[in-house]
Amino acid sequence: MRLYHLPGSRSNRVLWLLEEIGTPYDLTLVEREERQTDEHRARHPLGRVPVVEEEGGFVFESAAILLHLADLHPEVGLIAPLGSHERARVYQWTLFAMTELEAAAVKFAAAREPDPERAETGKERFRAAAQVIENALAGHEYLVGDRFTVADLACGAVLMFGKRFELIEGMPGVEAYIERLEARPPRQRAQAIGV
Repeated sequence: MRLYHLPGSRSNRVLWLLEEIGTPYDLTLVEREERQTDEHRARHPLGRVPVVEEEGGFVFESAAILLHLADLHPEVGLIAPLGSHERARVYQWTLFAMTELEAAAVKFAAAREPDPERAETGKERFRAAAQVIENALAGHEYLVGDRFTVADLACGAVLMFGKRFELIEGMPGVEAYIERLEARPPRQRAQAIGV
């Protein structure tokens, strides 16, 4: 398994998952200017990261990669059994991270300087989605089955981004959740490698 990685990008979450899994992998750093080369566009048609390369070829889109890697390593316990309600909830929260949390965070971050009104809309949307996580965590340490799963990694990675912009203030459950996730040794190793 090879991860094409750009520090500070969405590929950080894949790097974190690879560290959670604990099997060997290769890491290829991709410079920003390299992303639009024909070579990298053969890996990802839009020239983005992350991309993983495996025996069968390339896979892109971070949520797809996270779910795929969890499927490849069921022994690690990062995804519930196929067909179970818990697995559906892992899918739910992983996609929620991308469509609700991340979409709003990106809107906020991109508009902060040029369009404060648009940024405020992104902030409100992010906080509404983060409140859903706050409510889901009431009485729980993790989102699915009271154990760490891919859903926590996906949501946690985006919530950490939101924390940098002070978007989770007043949400003690989310703040404690982020602290738990950041304290995980695989997360710390990924941070040391991928920053």
